[in-house]
Amino acid sequence: MKLKDAAIGQTCIVQDMDLPFQLERRLEALGMTRGTAVDVINRKGKGIMIIRLRGTRFALGSNITGNIEIAIGEAA
Repeated sequence: MKLKDAAIGQTCIVQDMDLPFQLERRLEALGMTRGTAVDVINRKGKGIMIIRLRGTRFALGSNITGNIEIAIGEAA
């Protein structure tokens, strides 16, 4: 399942990212690594969303959320 398909209020676990190298490294530097829990706070339009990642809120565009593979559930 892709991050863009998650509903408001769901907790998602990052499984894989298929993004350009520099963008993927930037997200990893901000704390979005494989196995990290991401909470969906709000959605706007098709794939644009606000998430909570390690206590910080981020806005991500549809080009990013459509390329992040997730699983629904709590972090281990």
